[in-house]
Amino acid sequence: MLLECHSLCKNYGAKQALRGIDLEIEKGKIIGLLGPNGSGKTTLIKIVNGLLVPTSGEVFVNGNKIGVETKKVISFLPERTYLNPDMKVLECVQMFADFYEDFNKEKALNLVDRLHIEKESKLKHLSKGTKEKVQLILVMCRTADLYILDEPIAGVDPAARDLILNLIMENLNPNASLMICTHLISDIESILDDVVFINEGRIILHKNADELRMEYNGSINDAFREAFRCF
Repeated sequence: MLLECHSLCKNYGAKQALRGIDLEIEKGKIIGLLGPNGSGKTTLIKIVNGLLVPTSGEVFVNGNKIGVETKKVISFLPERTYLNPDMKVLECVQMFADFYEDFNKEKALNLVDRLHIEKESKLKHLSKGTKEKVQLILVMCRTADLYILDEPIAGVDPAARDLILNLIMENLNPNASLMICTHLISDIESILDDVVFINEGRIILHKNADELRMEYNGSINDAFREAFRCF
């Protein structure tokens, strides 16, 4: 099993962000982690990435507890960028090449050219959509076992969303799994293998996407609306 979460809880003072999460993710899957704002999505993926420590419970990636070894095999796109806005696109690519042994610099530069992104431009001078593309190139040009993307298409126009999704699918390591955390369900539902609904720190559904589509006449978005109408 690629990812295992056992009885995972996370408290922020008196607030319970995660309440006993049990989750298993196989290799070679595209998973939608879906839920309303404040449902626990970002807390969960930050724990998996080693950015937060759980209050209780355990997480394993490839059988290893979260730590140095798991960080080597996870490629993470956070919702908010951590890149220095004064850095040039080329400098960002070089930074990833220096930091990650599994980063394919040539592939990244080819994608930058293909998407007509100026290598010498500073990030602060790029549009929001172009910044999204740069960050996604950096993440997807690693050879990882698990890619985790937190709101990769939020805040960009529909045309840019299609391009970004194509970029994800074209550059996904075929032996890896991809977890997409988003509220824009209709834009990504066609690529999903599995669906995980999370609400108030609990997983309320984990199901094969095709089975869910059959139940709701082809629409995972309709299934989402129905599930969260009860809360």
